[in-house]
Amino acid sequence: MDTIVVIWVGFLGLVVGSFLNVAIYRLPRKIRFVTGRSRCPDCGEQLKWYHNVPLVSYLVLGGRCAFCSGRISLRYPLVELINGVFYVYFFRESGPSFQFVAHAFLASALIVVFLIDLEHRLIPDAVTLPGMAAALVLSLSSDGIGIVAAAIGLLVGGGALYLLALLGDWLFKKESMGGGDIKMAAMLGAFLGWQKVLLIFVASAVIGLVVSLVLMMFSEKLRQERLVPFGPFLATAAMAAVFFGDQVIDFYLRHVVGLP
Repeated sequence: MDTIVVIWVGFLGLVVGSFLNVAIYRLPRKIRFVTGRSRCPDCGEQLKWYHNVPLVSYLVLGGRCAFCSGRISLRYPLVELINGVFYVYFFRESGPSFQFVAHAFLASALIVVFLIDLEHRLIPDAVTLPGMAAALVLSLSSDGIGIVAAAIGLLVGGGALYLLALLGDWLFKKESMGGGDIKMAAMLGAFLGWQKVLLIFVASAVIGLVVSLVLMMFSEKLRQERLVPFGPFLATAAMAAVFFGDQVIDFYLRHVVGLP
């Protein structure tokens, strides 16, 4: 594969990652994120374009604001880098295809959901609703999962988590799961199909249980609240399903169910 093309794809991932940082900061604060120049969250100064060059600006500025010398969170270059790595990986796997677009879109959306829900316990509709629409449109492509499979995945993902939320509300006599989690599950089902979304449910429950128990051992606040946002676990399990889902499902069907 042409190295120059891969480099350009990586650069695209970095640029999109820079935009993701804007969305992660502004969405939970209800600030318009599509337009408007970036500002330093400490001093409020409007940043110049050369202060926003992905990765490079952070390194040149030494991780500090050019105006007030306030420290810039390491999250910003990490989001750019991780998104760029995802784009390169998916492009090398799928080439210039709609499958690449679908996986790249999903990875970027999950980065936003992971960090917003982790900090604010919120999964914005501005991510999940367009995500569902994009998944249904991309399913129509020649290398997509098909509109029927996407629609079934959406219904299974959202419906299963909705029923689980109702059961949790009845058992605990309070809201056990937010609507954002349900919409996120519907989006994942639309992108990946019903088989993988069921795999995601199992994997996210296991990851969530292990991580929550470990965190509660070291955090008095979490031990008292017994509440850890579920979105990051869904996002982690979803990326695992993208990377390994086909192999896991094939192993299950062959060695557990006994299909040839």
